[in-house]
Amino acid sequence: MLPILVLAQESQGSRVERNIPNLPNDQSPKQLISGWLQDRDTKEGVSFATVQVLRQDSSLVAGAISDDEGNFRVELPSKGNYIVRISCVGYQDNMINVNENDNLDLGNIILKADAIMLKGTTVTGRAAKVVLKEDTFVYHSSAYRVPEGSTVEALVKKLPGAEVSDDGTIKINGKEVKKILVDGKEFMTGDTKTAMKNLPTSIVERVKAYDQQSDLARITGIDDGNEETVLDFGIKKGMNKGTFANADLGIGTKGRYNEKLMGAYYNSKLRLMTMASANNVNDMGFGGGPRGGFGQTRQGLNATKMVGLNMNYDDNKKLSMDGSVRWNHNNGDLLARVASENFVSTLGSFSNSLSQKYTRGDSWDFRYKLEWKPDSMTNILFRPNAQLSKSDGVTIAASASFNEDPYDYVESPLEEAAIETMESLGLMVNTQKNNTITYGDTKSVGSTLQLNRKLNNKGRNVTLRSDVNYKNSASTSFSTQNVHLYQVMNKMGTDSIYQTNRYSLMPTRNWGYSLQATYSEPIAVRTYLQFSYKYNFSYSKSDRSTYDFSDVADDLFNGITPSYRGWDNYLSLLPSSSLSDYLDTDLSRYSEYRTFTHEAQVMLRMVRDKYRLNVGVMMQPQHSRYMQDYMGEKTDTTRNVVNWSPTFDFRYRFDKQSNLRINYRGTTSQPSMSDLLSIVDDSDPLNVKVGNPGLKPSFTNRFRLFYNTYKQSHQRSLMTFLNYSNTRNSISNKVTYDEKTGGRTTQPENINGNWDVNGAFMFNTSVDSAGVWNLNTFTTLGYNHYVGYLALQKNADSQRNVTSSTSWGERLSASYRNSWLEVELDGSLNYTHTKNELQASANLNTWQFAYGTNISILTPWGTNISTDIHENSRRGYADASLNTNELVWNAQVSQSFLKGNALTLSVQFYDILHKQSNFTRTINAMQRTDTEYNSINSYVMFKASYRLNLFGGREAMKQKRNGGQDFDREGPGMGPPPGGQRPPGSRSGGFGGGRPPGGGFGGPM
Repeated sequence: MLPILVLAQESQGSRVERNIPNLPNDQSPKQLISGWLQDRDTKEGVSFATVQVLRQDSSLVAGAISDDEGNFRVELPSKGNYIVRISCVGYQDNMINVNENDNLDLGNIILKADAIMLKGTTVTGRAAKVVLKEDTFVYHSSAYRVPEGSTVEALVKKLPGAEVSDDGTIKINGKEVKKILVDGKEFMTGDTKTAMKNLPTSIVERVKAYDQQSDLARITGIDDGNEETVLDFGIKKGMNKGTFANADLGIGTKGRYNEKLMGAYYNSKLRLMTMASANNVNDMGFGGGPRGGFGQTRQGLNATKMVGLNMNYDDNKKLSMDGSVRWNHNNGDLLARVASENFVSTLGSFSNSLSQKYTRGDSWDFRYKLEWKPDSMTNILFRPNAQLSKSDGVTIAASASFNEDPYDYVESPLEEAAIETMESLGLMVNTQKNNTITYGDTKSVGSTLQLNRKLNNKGRNVTLRSDVNYKNSASTSFSTQNVHLYQVMNKMGTDSIYQTNRYSLMPTRNWGYSLQATYSEPIAVRTYLQFSYKYNFSYSKSDRSTYDFSDVADDLFNGITPSYRGWDNYLSLLPSSSLSDYLDTDLSRYSEYRTFTHEAQVMLRMVRDKYRLNVGVMMQPQHSRYMQDYMGEKTDTTRNVVNWSPTFDFRYRFDKQSNLRINYRGTTSQPSMSDLLSIVDDSDPLNVKVGNPGLKPSFTNRFRLFYNTYKQSHQRSLMTFLNYSNTRNSISNKVTYDEKTGGRTTQPENINGNWDVNGAFMFNTSVDSAGVWNLNTFTTLGYNHYVGYLALQKNADSQRNVTSSTSWGERLSASYRNSWLEVELDGSLNYTHTKNELQASANLNTWQFAYGTNISILTPWGTNISTDIHENSRRGYADASLNTNELVWNAQVSQSFLKGNALTLSVQFYDILHKQSNFTRTINAMQRTDTEYNSINSYVMFKASYRLNLFGGREAMKQKRNGGQDFDREGPGMGPPPGGQRPPGSRSGGFGGGRPPGGGFGGPM
């Protein structure tokens, strides 16, 4: 299609040029309405605005969403007289009457910012849930209904292809999100959780997901392999100038609370945002887990506090700055019940444990970025950072090992009566009781300085870069361990029992620097040959002093309850007041590690209208020196190796909405120096480690295929990807298992056969042209092939043990939404088949499936009623108590008050039926582990949210003084009812699945 130039008359009398594509003759509609939406203040195109064509009786005929440039086209079934209604977040509505003119071009349509005082409006139409443009996924917030006062975490959980794991890790289309941006600017760099749990959804217009290049690659074009997946939250138009503040205060039953404060100031150059929060509900957010599936596992009871400040400055000419500083405090109370099967014996090895862990910590984090462009050919970048953290931990644990599955004989394997039963059957191997106290103090600083100079405008440039870092840490630990061996007799002919009591102090120091130079030379039209050289030095030193009290009376420390930094309660009972009398020089460990690395890379880069190609190879010679004094042996050894890393990256652009990417990277990795030392570490008799001087380097191949496309007229998006990796000479652990003690001797060895493949397919579409009905499906497939070694006796030959795992997942949802009602039906299915060659009993087929509905209703008097209910089921687990059906029901009622609905009161009900559980399963070549955690899932939260918003420039203030209309519009995902009026005082709202767990604060720091 060839573009034609159209001159469109602006309402203020000026003329602007824009390109509108011609339609092929055979696809020309009977009538076409087109135009370009423009922000009156910024003169930029307004994207993702809702354009609705109505008949004279206000019934809907057709609709469309403006694209990234602000263009829109609406195809009508027949000629006629219509009303065009245009609405967008932060702008006043436009109503335009049109007649029967063919292919009517409305030209430039100027949108004025809405004066929003006391409340941020949420103007929304039936926007597409996901739009794909080349390799960028764009999600419009108005297509997802989330509760009032929710943060962006609730929004992200609803995005097609998104996953939020138990620890807060975010994945988009299988790739982990490493950074959060706001309007393309860095936000709380280094901490995605702070942004996810504190940035309010109410100010977000859209979310973009894409791969961002590193600073070096972005400026020079040289691919350094440090690409990061980012989420970029776009602020609503009209809200990017002014001041706003939010206060969300919640108090609940069972001692639950959740408080958030946020304030921000925006102008054309400077953005400041400060936030604070405190909660003991794990702050899972409202919106729960993935649609139609198990929500996030609540791992323990956690209480957190946070204060943060983020700053962005851009003079739009030469200087830009991004910076953040934050303080985090946490208290944790984790009770974990674990059942595992270890694939290290052909006869079977089972263990159960129960641990209570208390943690607390404080951390400070400072990040800053300064980018200066003194002229059009020079770029200078500086990134300093500093971190400070302190942490405490106390763990009380008990465990037992068996030669057969204890659940075949008893219900609670760790109870005293159950252990006696298993002992009478000759199936007990060992029991352990452990108490541990830990403390850590870490300080680190670092900086990056980069200078880039363009030598011409054809792609010739040179870059100099330096990095420096320093880290100093100190850790302290005290532990007691009691071990009972049931199948090993002592001299008296009874079961062997031994006690271990140890105290360790370990200071550690790390520092390093790197120097890099790059050069890019154009060798043909839009073709470049790129060279890079980097020198890197790193140094680490640790000096652990271990004091052993195992020869002291076994019952000396009985009756003492471990507490934060409470080791003096134990040390004060020692017969000798001099701690040095108990220093164990064998268990103490001193080590120094130096590495000198050279990296030389050459790459060919081609840039074309339809495709981009990067292909290259990196050679990495490395010299290492390692010194150690441990277990009575002094070591001073060196190693010289050469690593290779080929790369290939190909991107093909079919059009603006369709993109194909093929990526390959090979990496060489060396075994650690400590693994190469032939030292037997038997400091823990049940976990002996042996080095292997014969280890070879391993080489990993990683391949990724990605394709996406989008059809705007149907709001239809499709995405698929395939990942494959294998490792040659993978370093695996050979495990020698002692069936009498339950102990293991582990030695690293090279092995081949480890590989995995996984893929996904996503399809999202609007069923009708107005976007009232929507359908989404997300399918995943995966296969993992794990290989390990095992031996039953020290001198026996190792046997290859292969564990394979096949997984399949499906999430399907269908939704209906209008101005007052949203209904979503969803379901999910996750199937895992596990097969172990040497352990037939380890072959399992497990299923997790769920189905249910989310409903949100806006009443005529402005009350929002939202509920979700899902049946979550498990099948195929060895422990019959885990094969459960859980009917989880949540609900919320909210009402807004004051001018502009500035105040919202709500009550939220979590897990009304008290059915939610907390269970996870992990599996690899060595073992299968099932874990159940403590939590508080069922409670009621009473919440008050208040907003103070002062947005817009002079026009907005003038409009406010003149009593300008403050449009009160429908909530996310809703469009206006054709031919009808929305109830006065109505308010957006919704409530997804999931329940934040409880938690309490630990002792004072």
